[in-house]
Amino acid sequence: MQQGILYVVPTPIGNLEDITLRAIRVLKEVDLIIAEDTRQSLKLLNHFEIKKTIQSYHMHNEHKVLQRYVDEILGGKNIALVSDAGTPAISDPGFLLVRECLKNNIKVDCLPGATAFVPALVKSGLPADSFCFEGFLPEKKGRQTMLKKLCEEERTIILYESPHRLLKTLKQFIEYFGAERLISVSRELTKTFEETVNGTIQEVLTHFENNIVKGEFVIVIDGKK
Repeated sequence: MQQGILYVVPTPIGNLEDITLRAIRVLKEVDLIIAEDTRQSLKLLNHFEIKKTIQSYHMHNEHKVLQRYVDEILGGKNIALVSDAGTPAISDPGFLLVRECLKNNIKVDCLPGATAFVPALVKSGLPADSFCFEGFLPEKKGRQTMLKKLCEEERTIILYESPHRLLKTLKQFIEYFGAERLISVSRELTKTFEETVNGTIQEVLTHFENNIVKGEFVIVIDGKK
């Protein structure tokens, strides 16, 4: 029996028109879709009239179900992995499954597609030829160590942040990077209320102290000169 393939399928970060034709085809053709949040992914599947079995695969169960999906692919099933938004394994579940598939000589096909940090980087006006992506900062343990490390980074720095921690994070940036370091903060990318604010860290902090802080945030920081 021929073994199957793991397809890593990026999904839109907001605007459903950003899904690729290839992604739609793959999702229609696979035997099973595994998703970070089945409720969220069902909205996408229903929009494109994709009727497939969908099961949960998230950070709280991935260790338990990992081998099951590897065995199913070895048994001939083609499986598509999707996250809530963007590309799986980029600050989302996926790395463990990809690694285990490769250990078992299973073909992994990652489709190109939406990811939040690329448009945020391009819109920032900061150097995009060399950058480091750090995802989410540690919430507690290791946070100060990471900030001390990043304040010496000469490349453009890209981070993700949640709305309830944004102001605290910007204040910490002033402490570690200085108030005058250039920064760009994008929120709700590709959605109706998309916004990008560029300026010094102090200017951007002042903006968000006086405006509603909602949505998912991508922060782009100029490297140390």
